[in-house]
Amino acid sequence: MGRDGTGWGRNGLELFPQGQRYCGGGSVLRFLRLEWSGKVWGMNRRIGISIGDVTGIGPEVTLKAMALEGASCAGNYLLVGDFGHLAALNQQLGLGLPLEMWDGVVEPGIGLPVFNPGEALPASLAPGAAPAAVAAHDWVVEAARRCLKGELAAMVTAPVNKEAIVRAGIRFVGQTELLSELAGTDQTAMMLLGEDDRGRWLRVVLATTHVSIKLLPERLTQEKIVLAIRMAGLACRQLGLARGRIAVCGLNPHAGEGGEMGTEEITTIGPAVERARAEGCPAEGPLSADALFYYVLRGDYDAVVAMYHDQGLVPLKMIGFETGVNWTLGLPFIRTSPDHGTAYNIAGQNKASPSSMQSAIRLARQLAGNKF
Repeated sequence: MGRDGTGWGRNGLELFPQGQRYCGGGSVLRFLRLEWSGKVWGMNRRIGISIGDVTGIGPEVTLKAMALEGASCAGNYLLVGDFGHLAALNQQLGLGLPLEMWDGVVEPGIGLPVFNPGEALPASLAPGAAPAAVAAHDWVVEAARRCLKGELAAMVTAPVNKEAIVRAGIRFVGQTELLSELAGTDQTAMMLLGEDDRGRWLRVVLATTHVSIKLLPERLTQEKIVLAIRMAGLACRQLGLARGRIAVCGLNPHAGEGGEMGTEEITTIGPAVERARAEGCPAEGPLSADALFYYVLRGDYDAVVAMYHDQGLVPLKMIGFETGVNWTLGLPFIRTSPDHGTAYNIAGQNKASPSSMQSAIRLARQLAGNKF
């Protein structure tokens, strides 16, 4: 679909001539299945997108991102979620996407396939309702299962709500932890990527993720830091960053001031950096985090290893809130996600920006393209 809302796409091709009617109001005789190489990809080269909590903005940013993909969306993606909710939202937003319910078995048709491995959800649900939370969890599991079987080239996960999932009775820490468990590995790390309006990037890998501040000193280990540095180096190579220079944050103010304000830099972080350097990783640290991100944004480093969640994500969201992407490193498949939450307060109001979802899809597409 053309960005101007017409049936005209790139190079003047008429994508929606008069003919068969599809869900969402678009009249489609055939939907041209274009993509990056000019050939139709099979299922194992599609990117699966779990649409997240339907009472949040996940479905909205997913559909808006698909509309911006234009003609390529049908042949290159599989939406995992509730067809009824997507169809209603597609019509409400006036996107005209050719959504097509898929049975999960035969090759999808000419529309944008939507697969729901469970029961259809009620049309009306309160924000954070248990059925929506459970379904969002199950859709992540389904996309991951298909990735592990080689049926999808990558997966992108729209936002879920941890509190709602836990309240629904599911043991859940986060999507990264869930996917690591499904893949049978604990050797994973989160990289968050974002760029400012001048095209300057921050790439941050977290040594710890969802850990209380008071528990950090006991949870932060040399092994976790070495893993984060290794994963940062691997990510730099996959992104084509030949230099791959990695800065490692300290935990304490001023990186501990030589032990005056904490000893973790001496006992844990410093030795971890030395271990990584001995393996050939071009890492430096521990460095004082208060000034470090200025030098990273200036281009002195290609990636940062932060010791905890907010240390890395505050500067990243400051410069790239609209474009931030979460990339799970170390999985046996590609997984990215937008770097925002369910935003229940604006769901269903056509206010959600798809920018972060677009960035997540583009990164998954880039990495999948390198894979093939």
